[in-house]
Amino acid sequence: MSDIIHLLPDAVANQIAAGEVIQRPASVVKELVENAVDAGAKEIHVLVTDAGKTSIQVIDDGKGMSETDARLSFERHATSKIREASDLFALRTMGFRGEALASIAAVAEVELKTRLIGEELGTRLVISGSRVESQEVVSCPQGSNFSVKNLFFNVPARRKFLKTNSTELSNILTEFERIALVHPDIAFYLYSNDAELFNLPVMPLRQRIMSVFGKKLNQQLLSVEVDTTLIKISGFVAKPETARKKGVHQYFFVNGRYMRHPYFHKAVMEAYERLIPVGEQISYFVYFEVNPANIDVNIHPTKTEIKFENEQAIWQILSAAVKETLGKFNAVPSIDFDSVDMPDIPVFDQGRSVTPPQLHYSADFNPFKSSSGGGQSYSRANTDWEKLYAGLAKPSRMNDTQEQTVFDNPEMSAESEEHADLQGGTLPSGNDPAATSGVQYLQFKGRFILTSVKSGLMIIDQHRAHVRVLFDRYIEQIRHRQGASQGVLFPEIIQFPASEAAVLESIQDDLSAIGFELTSLGGGSYAINGVPAGIEGLDPVKLVRSMVHTAMEKGNDVKEEVQTRLALTLARAAAIVYGQVLTTDEMSNLIGQLFVSPSPNYTPDGRLVLSTIKEEDIEKMFTR
Repeated sequence: MSDIIHLLPDAVANQIAAGEVIQRPASVVKELVENAVDAGAKEIHVLVTDAGKTSIQVIDDGKGMSETDARLSFERHATSKIREASDLFALRTMGFRGEALASIAAVAEVELKTRLIGEELGTRLVISGSRVESQEVVSCPQGSNFSVKNLFFNVPARRKFLKTNSTELSNILTEFERIALVHPDIAFYLYSNDAELFNLPVMPLRQRIMSVFGKKLNQQLLSVEVDTTLIKISGFVAKPETARKKGVHQYFFVNGRYMRHPYFHKAVMEAYERLIPVGEQISYFVYFEVNPANIDVNIHPTKTEIKFENEQAIWQILSAAVKETLGKFNAVPSIDFDSVDMPDIPVFDQGRSVTPPQLHYSADFNPFKSSSGGGQSYSRANTDWEKLYAGLAKPSRMNDTQEQTVFDNPEMSAESEEHADLQGGTLPSGNDPAATSGVQYLQFKGRFILTSVKSGLMIIDQHRAHVRVLFDRYIEQIRHRQGASQGVLFPEIIQFPASEAAVLESIQDDLSAIGFELTSLGGGSYAINGVPAGIEGLDPVKLVRSMVHTAMEKGNDVKEEVQTRLALTLARAAAIVYGQVLTTDEMSNLIGQLFVSPSPNYTPDGRLVLSTIKEEDIEKMFTR
């Protein structure tokens, strides 16, 4: 029997590794920019075309590579960052695995131009699908210039399942932001289809954060600073009043590397307990400096999962540092003893005699006695109130008409006050057949609508019912481009970071179909000139931001799915809230519109809208 186990060719092994290391164009940008940072670059330019699908170019002014290093850098597990296993516990560089360039070259066409410091000529290397096509001496600037074209050209399945340009560009911007936020001493520039998206010169950390996410964030950040023998923590956390459910910026960095850490996230949020509403989040930018020997970054090829040796101790330090910051900047609510306009209370003197106050009054004063003499008496003018309302018809009470409900009985209301939360009425006359049958609608606790049906008692959740009705209306407007827009007198200005602005561009057609009119002002700013009719009282800025964040979180580029989520977000925001008292006509119209819906029983996200208690079940309650 012949042997069946054999070594894979390097090209195949690199392509397998690329499936884990290079997941999308953003992965290429991340790896190349991190290499530029490790090379000591002071200025890094990133240029992408068609969200990286056509080309990605990263130019740096680092130390560059020699001819031999340039060729060897594309070999698997070739790296200058470590030499032995013990070096893994003293890492100060972004990369160390030696897989990135080999993985990129396995699934793309790569051209590298690089020149060492002090050398007159550099090297040009062209690789396609792990195969070296040419290598020659060229004249080029100091540093490295990587050009990656036609990503996944030899893996059609991976290229087919790439998302739309706006989504891929948003992912590129997210990776770019994570690196730029941790290296304020390096200048970063990013261009998409020759349009400049980021221009970040060298600046202090706080200014770098504002340059990425907007100057408005400056008023929201509080400084965090703590230095112990175990760890040094610095950065910024947001004020409690800036908390919101979506769209917050939450970043952890350790030794200049971005990381995800749910455990430390709980430490930050625990400091805000009872300061922010349940379910809402706050922004934070927290930087850890720790001995590399106490962490393990070799968990996943993306290097965003990091293990700490003393996680519990760091958790306590982080939580205490955030609490101290909130207390130091008076972000925690406290009792304010205001001394302004306070009465001047003298200090008690024991040697001083105390005399009771003297009371003076007139024993002859009688308020019911008419005054005489020189005094003036006050008399109320006689007013014939009936003449003021002459000719007006006396309004009829609903209780005097045929629309009287069982809960309008004055004897019953006098005996029990618990019916005060129940408003009642019947369907007015009209085309609805329920009107002629005397169907009654009752509102309970400002949340549920009760009505009798043939099988028993139907209970309808008024908020969910309205969500169902509005969703059907908005989704119809989106698909037929029939949304009615209502112009605003004073346009609202909304600011988005570059990563969110890219997502907004992808859904702007659907927003226009609903009724939003957005005009780009440049630099991620947009003017809201029109809003959908029927959302009076809602904040259009929060509404647009919420829909953008929803599209970012779902990350699905199927057009119909995006439209559904937009319609659902708007319906939830515009639906009547719990506790809102409805009139008889409002209940009638809501129920009538609900049963016109093709799916009246459930909301678009699968929540129950109505439920029926059968008549026999009600009778069983009173059989005892």
